[in-house]
Amino acid sequence: MTGEVAVLGAGMHPWGKWGRGFVEYGVAAARAALADAGVDWRDVGSIVGADTVRGGYPGHVAGATFAKALGWQGARVASVYAACASGAQAIHAARTQILAGMADVVLVVGADAAPKGFFRPAGGDRPDDPDWLRFRVLGATNPAYFGLYARRRMAVHGDTLDDFAQVKVKNAAAGALNENARYRKAVTADEVAASAVVADPLRLLDICATSDGAAALVLSSMRFARRHGAADPVRIRAVSTVTPTYPTTVLDLPDIATDSAAVVRPADGTFRASIARAAYEEAGIGPEDISLAEVYDLSTALELQWYEDLGLCGEGEGAKLLRDGVTAPGGRVPVNTSGGLASFGEAVPAQAIAQVCEVTWQLRGAAGARQVEGARVGVTANQGLFGHGSAVVAVR
Repeated sequence: MTGEVAVLGAGMHPWGKWGRGFVEYGVAAARAALADAGVDWRDVGSIVGADTVRGGYPGHVAGATFAKALGWQGARVASVYAACASGAQAIHAARTQILAGMADVVLVVGADAAPKGFFRPAGGDRPDDPDWLRFRVLGATNPAYFGLYARRRMAVHGDTLDDFAQVKVKNAAAGALNENARYRKAVTADEVAASAVVADPLRLLDICATSDGAAALVLSSMRFARRHGAADPVRIRAVSTVTPTYPTTVLDLPDIATDSAAVVRPADGTFRASIARAAYEEAGIGPEDISLAEVYDLSTALELQWYEDLGLCGEGEGAKLLRDGVTAPGGRVPVNTSGGLASFGEAVPAQAIAQVCEVTWQLRGAAGARQVEGARVGVTANQGLFGHGSAVVAVR
C-alpha cells in the first residue's frame, strides 16, 4: 500500500501526577521512542508536536519546544492543536510529510501536565466558543455531559449500572499490568458502585481523571525502514481526521443544539461512526478484520458507545458485547488492552499517540502479560472537541 508508513519506535513517560513540566515528560517519551527505533535524534528530518492549551497559550508551540529541548539540529517543525485529537492530528501531519517525500523520519510527541480536577475552559468571555457556552450558560461540566449520555443509554438501550461498572473492572485489570499506567490496581464492581456519585448515574470510578504524561512515535518511510533493517515493521495504513456532516441530529460534546433536518436529509450514521468508517475505507478493511481496539473511554458508558461506532456490534448492542466477553482479554476483539483512560487519565495531547503506542506493542507481540494472541490489525478511536475526528489503523 503506497499510503503506509512504518512505526519504527514507540515510547512513553508514565502517567501520573508528577508535579513537573510537560517538556520534561515529552523529552523522556521522545528519547524512549528514538531508542526503541534505534534512530539518532540527528537523523530525524521533522518533529511534530501535539499542543495543549493552558491559559490561552498553546503548549509553548510544542513542536519547536521539543526540538529545542532535544537539541537544535535543523529539522522541520510543526505544532498542531485539536483538543483530545491532537495526537492523531500530529500523526496525520507526520505521515503526510513522509508520503510527500519531505522527510524520511519524523518524530511525533505529545505531553501534558494537566490541572487538578476536571477540565474547564480558560478564563475570559468567549461567546463564540461552544465549550465556553456549555460551561457558562448551561453549567454543563464534562462529568455532567457524561452522566446525561449514560442516562440516555440506560433509557434507550437498557444499559445498567453494572454494565458501566464492568467496563471499569475490565480496564482496571488491564491497567494493573501496564507499567505506564497511573492506576495499577484491579477493582471490583462493588468498589465502583461504592465510589462517590459525581454526575448521576456515574460514580467516581466511572469517569477518567486528569493526568501528567507523554507519548512519542518515530515514523518513517517504508524505504528508510527497510534500509534501517526493519523488514517487517508495524505500519500505519490509515488516519481518519474527518469532521461532522450537516445536518447533525445527535447532541455531541460540546455542542448544545442540533441542526434542523427539515430540508437536508441527515447522513447515514453519526459523526463518531463516520470517524471509524473513513479509516476502514482508507485501509481497505472492515470491523471484522480488527484484532484489538484502543478507544476513548472518558467514561465507562462512552466506551460502550465506541463499540457500536467502530462497527464491532449493532446499535444498542455494546453492553451485550461486553457481557459476552468479546471485548475482554481473550475475547474476539479486546478493547483498551492498555487499561484505557480509566487507568491512565487524560493527558490531552498525548493520549491519541499513547493509543498507537499500545497498538504498536501489541502488533509486535511485545505487550507482555497484556498481549493479544495473533494480533495483526489494530484500530484507535478518539474525538476532539469542535468536530475533530481521530482514528488510526495500524497493521503488521
